Amino acid sequence: MSSEPERPIGSAPGSDPEAVDALAADLAAAGFTVAAVEALWGRGGAADATDPGAALRRGHRVPALRALEHVAPGERTLATLVRCFVLGMPVASAALATALPWLGVAGAERLGLVAVERDRAEPRIDLRPYAFADAVGEGEWWIASDPGELATGGALPEAHVLGIGGASTTLSRLLVQRPARATLDLGTGCGIQAMHASRFSDRVVATDVSERALGFARLNLRLNRIGDVELRLGSLYEPVDGERFDRIVSNPPFVITPRREGVPSYEYRDAGMVGDGLVEAVLRGAARHLEPGGIAQLLGNWEYRRHGDDLADGLERVTGWLDGAGLEYWVVERERQDPGEYAETWIRDGGTRPGTPEFEALYGAWLDDFADRGVESVGFGYLLLRAPSAGEPRRLARAERLHGPLGDMPGGLGRHLADCVAAMDRIAALDDDGLRAARVAVADDVTEERHHWPGAEQPTVILLRQGGGLGRTVDAGTGLAALVGAADGELPLGVLSDAIAQLLEVDPAELWDELGPAVRELVAGGMLRPVD
Repeated sequence: MSSEPERPIGSAPGSDPEAVDALAADLAAAGFTVAAVEALWGRGGAADATDPGAALRRGHRVPALRALEHVAPGERTLATLVRCFVLGMPVASAALATALPWLGVAGAERLGLVAVERDRAEPRIDLRPYAFADAVGEGEWWIASDPGELATGGALPEAHVLGIGGASTTLSRLLVQRPARATLDLGTGCGIQAMHASRFSDRVVATDVSERALGFARLNLRLNRIGDVELRLGSLYEPVDGERFDRIVSNPPFVITPRREGVPSYEYRDAGMVGDGLVEAVLRGAARHLEPGGIAQLLGNWEYRRHGDDLADGLERVTGWLDGAGLEYWVVERERQDPGEYAETWIRDGGTRPGTPEFEALYGAWLDDFADRGVESVGFGYLLLRAPSAGEPRRLARAERLHGPLGDMPGGLGRHLADCVAAMDRIAALDDDGLRAARVAVADDVTEERHHWPGAEQPTVILLRQGGGLGRTVDAGTGLAALVGAADGELPLGVLSDAIAQLLEVDPAELWDELGPAVRELVAGGMLRPVD
């Protein structure tokens, strides 16, 4: 279907420990950090008002190249590394030799970082600094992967190994940071999730079906001096047959791809299954590989399918898989796309550009596939799964749609999710009398917003907004707003509810019937927190 020739892709990078250590020493000496690279983008002067960093995120490198023309003499070594490995442009061999004095140009070529022809070095990998913050603290690594569309100038090879992308950063910021003895990173790619998991795990096993991906993961682990990560080759759970883990993390190859001739099958995002079958397989398999009480966190998407007049709800399909597997769960749908939007997203992700015959042929293949299988839309979101502890009832079974912006969480959502799960466990164990006896306090990031008709004394709408977490907005009535406003952890909920009923001159039992379930929802969402 696509007549565009696939660009050649090099072999996996080398992993000679001494050469990788020399590369790390050179990168450190050059100050190859996120802050230093961002500082280079400001060298264009007042005449260039375009932000090079923002332009790069949109897929354009001209402003960045213009900025590199104005670097100071002391920044030329860093500029050479950025031009070669971040922007994907050839550099003079002499300049690269200056930038990599320990490794040398010959060493860089042996590692598979560049290909040298006469006096010019052509990049064969993408290599860039990556900064993050989590519950452990701030950190920074160097991450190597295959060059992206900006460097290749066209569609990506099917064996492409993805670097740091939107999905990988999303998942890393979701990870619950509690200590684990053993963690499985299923489909590790360049190794980024295994590296994050190493910060809270005694041991990590990282698997992938791609030899090239494991080669990049091996390079990244050594480059950043991360041990206790074991790499295994194989599909899904095959490399860990019979093993169980405290944690499973996965950004699986969940993209729904037409199984038709001429449609590229990218290893980093497509497992070769029909529809959302890969997500179902990963979810069901987690039950066989989690220790009791163990947690799995992953990203996924799911189809909404129409059969005649009946619509099979995507979230209900997911919860059906999880109920069948006997797992507890919290599923958050963050986005829902129609077939056209979904096709456009993933065709562009592969580097095929709109307006070309190749793009239009692929677009048609996606629409035909969705139409043939009755797919009306596709949901995308976060999944947190838990294996029930021995002898304990299933308490966590939550699926919801939150399509708006997230709250402000500089260290990521992991701690928020962990706090919410703990609160849900506590509140689920309480019967109605227990809930009335419980004490709660409003979270620090919750604000109240009131809307009035001009001249009206009473508000027509009262909204509770969550500044952090999942950025929830709750349409609260007068009674609930009053309870949240009075919730300081001092008085039991039943006492507060009865006092509010007296002030509003309503029946206390009827008000509690309204407030009780609402309180459970606010606790689950982290807007109210239980007080010991």
